[in-house]
Amino acid sequence: MTATLGPRIMSGSCCYNQSTQPLHRFFRYKPGQKHFLMQSSRSFITNLLFNKRNIDELQNGTRKRLRPGKLSPRRPVPEHILKPPYIGSKKAPGIASGPEVHDEKGIEYMRASGRLAAQVLQYAGTLVRPGITTDEIDQEVHQMIIDNGAYPSPLGYGGFPKSVCTSVNECICHGIPDSRELEDGDIINIDVTGYHGDTSATYFCGNVEDKAKNLVQVTKESLDKAISVCAPGVEFNTIGKVINAHADRHRYGVVQTFVGHGVGRVFHSDPVILHYRNNERGRMVLNQTFTIEPMLTMGSIHPIIWDDDWTVVTEDGSLSAQFEHTLLITENGAEILTQC
Repeated sequence: MTATLGPRIMSGSCCYNQSTQPLHRFFRYKPGQKHFLMQSSRSFITNLLFNKRNIDELQNGTRKRLRPGKLSPRRPVPEHILKPPYIGSKKAPGIASGPEVHDEKGIEYMRASGRLAAQVLQYAGTLVRPGITTDEIDQEVHQMIIDNGAYPSPLGYGGFPKSVCTSVNECICHGIPDSRELEDGDIINIDVTGYHGDTSATYFCGNVEDKAKNLVQVTKESLDKAISVCAPGVEFNTIGKVINAHADRHRYGVVQTFVGHGVGRVFHSDPVILHYRNNERGRMVLNQTFTIEPMLTMGSIHPIIWDDDWTVVTEDGSLSAQFEHTLLITENGAEILTQC
């Protein structure tokens, strides 16, 4: 069973806040309002049943739609590693109010966490090949993060069972690593967060069709173009205008349901970064950190969530790609914290 997602916005990566709502109750964003509203998913979700033919149908005669695999047990984290405050809490995460603006020491910490996340992501990308399971990628990411004395932020976040998000083909985001083996021609987004440097990239598995390669390339370009306009005093809505314009030129859709966000001492905070054209207010300030993480599709931008309450796929099974960086606003523009 799957469900359609209505017109609201969820956090783009896998949020800590003082909320008592379970995570499967989604965040709904109303333009003009400062904060997200928590409401029951039952108010917005329409159940959508796919018969076996729908689920197993081939895309262009070559690609089957994704189906969930088997999950391995939760991986342990050594006691000496500092845990984020949401671990063990019954309070579901949310968007913390207020921007992440840092002093010199805070910037040093952000650079360190961003550097680690980038190194982990780079390593994870080398693992992508036909036959490997996404669970095996999760194992390697988990081990590398804890070996460096950090905590894999997604693990236990609102009940997320793994240490990394692996989103294959039509999966827009929040894919849960499982027993499915990657196949020749797949594309896969790997989203790494080590307490709390946040970054992702989409990789090719084996021989990938040119149309999929182009989608991935344009998605990467849209992020690069958005980063290039960031600087103190720039309006946040400039980001969405730049991304949407580049996607339009290549006739790709921009997913509107998921957003970038402030990141730093907490996993998700203000500001909300919209990747499509919008008139929301707010300007970037010096020493502020946030993510930009556009998701582009070859077809429908409307998402469907699986009954695991996490995995989000395109409504029509069309391919989706994503790239993400954590940025620091500097006097001269923006510093990318999550690059090697």
